[in-house]
Amino acid sequence: MNDEATREKAGEARAPVLVRLPPHLVVLFPGAERLVPLDASTVEEMVDGLDALWPGMRERICDETPAIRRHINVFVGGRRARLSTPLAPGADVFVITAISGG
Repeated sequence: MNDEATREKAGEARAPVLVRLPPHLVVLFPGAERLVPLDASTVEEMVDGLDALWPGMRERICDETPAIRRHINVFVGGRRARLSTPLAPGADVFVITAISGG
C-alpha cells in the first residue's frame, strides 16, 4: 500500500500546498484569489488544480510543450521550479510574472 493510501486509511488529511498567485494573473479570472490552498504533489498537479478552479489558467502558466512559460516563474522553497518539481505537504508556492520593459 502506498503512503497516500495508508494516510487515507488512517484518516489523515494531507496538508495542502499554498499557492500564491500574482495580481496580474488573478485579474484575468473572475473569482480567483491570491492565496489558494490545493492538494498537489507536483507543480504540474498544482497547475491542473488551478485550471480546474479557473479554466484557462493552465494556458496562462504553461506553454504547449508543456513547460512553464518563459515570462512566468514558479518558486518552491526559494528555488525556481519546473512542472516535475515535487511539492511537500504544506509547501508555499509562488507564481510570479516577469516584468520587462525599458
